[in-house]
Amino acid sequence: MNAAPPIDLGTAHRYFSAHCFNKAWTLIETAERMPKDDQEMLTLSFASLWHWMQREDCSRRNLSIAYWQLARVFALLRDGANATRYGEMCLEQSAGEPPFFLAYAHEALARAATLTGDSSRVARHLAEAGRLARLVDNAEDRAMLDKDLLSVRGQ
Repeated sequence: MNAAPPIDLGTAHRYFSAHCFNKAWTLIETAERMPKDDQEMLTLSFASLWHWMQREDCSRRNLSIAYWQLARVFALLRDGANATRYGEMCLEQSAGEPPFFLAYAHEALARAATLTGDSSRVARHLAEAGRLARLVDNAEDRAMLDKDLLSVRGQ
């Protein structure tokens, strides 16, 4: 059972970390998911995170992105507790990263707070995400972030 498999594990982890993330992202963007799609979306997000964690080149930024995706998935599933949990993990991994990543951590926490009904946390995290968004140099990244922040506000 402990024999090395006949594949290159590093290559497999590189492939599946991205493949699972992208497939989950497709489901995130699907307007009308079925319950089986929701389960697959969640499973894919966890699989992506696990494969990232097996990679030698895994960084805090990679983990920040993976935790952000899990926070978004749990928000879509209306699970405020887990959306908050993974949003906090995203924020922790985003420390020291550029404003784009920190802003998205706060976006995740604001989105989670809408589910838990904590309006003061929503406002606090939206304000911090907005402040950080103004520091994002790339116009396309800033526009994407601004769009997501508006969606948290329900606009």
